[in-house]
Amino acid sequence: MNGWVVLLWSFVAALVLIIAGIFGSLVVMGRISLFPETAPSSVPTPEETGVVDTTISVMILNATPEEGLDTQMRDLLINNGWLADSVYASDSASEDFETTTVYYVADEDELAAIGLARVIGGAEVQQSDFYAALNDTGAKQITVVIGLDRATTVPETPADTPAS
Repeated sequence: MNGWVVLLWSFVAALVLIIAGIFGSLVVMGRISLFPETAPSSVPTPEETGVVDTTISVMILNATPEEGLDTQMRDLLINNGWLADSVYASDSASEDFETTTVYYVADEDELAAIGLARVIGGAEVQQSDFYAALNDTGAKQITVVIGLDRATTVPETPADTPAS
């Protein structure tokens, strides 16, 4: 019986040495880290949703060849609380504006511009005083330029027209 105990202890010792060797090899190869560093947690930056301010007047310019987009957007804003006499709609001199964009002049109007972009179904928001000259009332005004991304028909380019 004494021989069986020695044999059992030698199997246990061999098993412990094999496991320790495998563990040591994994640590040396970098597969196991004894003291893992905590990964820095990233704090998500909140996305600004803006505020819907129906007291600011809105100028809508249709910069696409499609008729009526400015009127549709004007109706959308009136249905969302803007007064009819504070929403102006017109065609733009340009008909090839790529992306619908909401322009605001003053820094304090940025949240209102973001809120307006959300109301119209999404648009780029940029600060610019380019359209400030169109505001003859002196009140706060945000300008929406409707781009080709809102047009349902694509204008023909010279390459699309058939040869005569």
